[in-house]
Amino acid sequence: MRRLLVFGLLLLCACSDQPDIPGTVGAPAPAYGALDMSGDSIDLASMKGQVVLLNVWATWCIPCRREVPELQALHQDMAARGLTVWGVSIDGGEADADVVGFMDDFQMTYTVLRDPAERVLSVFRIQGVPASYLIDREGVVRWRTIGPFKASDPGLRAALEKTL
Repeated sequence: MRRLLVFGLLLLCACSDQPDIPGTVGAPAPAYGALDMSGDSIDLASMKGQVVLLNVWATWCIPCRREVPELQALHQDMAARGLTVWGVSIDGGEADADVVGFMDDFQMTYTVLRDPAERVLSVFRIQGVPASYLIDREGVVRWRTIGPFKASDPGLRAALEKTL
């Protein structure tokens, strides 16, 4: 019984947030890039020196719909302080019109990337949307959350104050 307990504790430790797992707080952000809505290629490596809030979403995701106004508010309130917001849509390749309509409906003015192959999910090891990552000026993940968040989230606010 004792061996089983020790094995269970070791397994639990092995599955916890570790800095060497992509997307983990304290780890360098993984190499990632996609096309923006104009068809231009942008990537995280080119964003060194800037603070990026990367949010992964889809038009069919109900929690994403609740979260977009929070992202828009952060974009409007903190862009002047150096925050860059990226929304990464994982909608299929045939959904460009849906994504544009969604952006119009929610008056999204921050950068939206298209990733119909859902590469962002494997690169960051995301199992569901929405998912968000705050990446500092050195390219290190400083905050993350899976699921919707509020712009007033204390953990996010503390991370923003440290990184901006």
